[in-house]
Amino acid sequence: MSEQKPEQGTAQETEREGGTPVVRRVDARHRYEILVDDRRAGLTAYRDRDDRRVFFHTEIDDAYAGQGLASILVEQALTDVRASGMRIVPVCPYVAKFLKKHEEFADITDPVTPEIIQWLDAQLGR
Repeated sequence: MSEQKPEQGTAQETEREGGTPVVRRVDARHRYEILVDDRRAGLTAYRDRDDRRVFFHTEIDDAYAGQGLASILVEQALTDVRASGMRIVPVCPYVAKFLKKHEEFADITDPVTPEIIQWLDAQLGR
């Protein structure tokens, strides 16, 4: 990923101690981004289906690897999903792995089904 100026967030922004990192939901792009010093360091992408937020991809830029940013990003994204009253469908392998270690989200997590995969593929044009 190239360095880019952050786009305007449309919903929730959460700031940690020291001013970084910041997680924001960017509804127009169907993703949550994590920013470090106002630069996008990574993202987790989703599509919404009814009351379910289907996470399908998470990435952290190589320049920011090994700092625990993926965990911060996903935890804050899932916390936002809970606050919005939605449910989680973890198609993304990283989100699925995170959920196995963080059972506090089990009550709002739905299984990945073949029907969800088919729907997601259609949404993404795959």
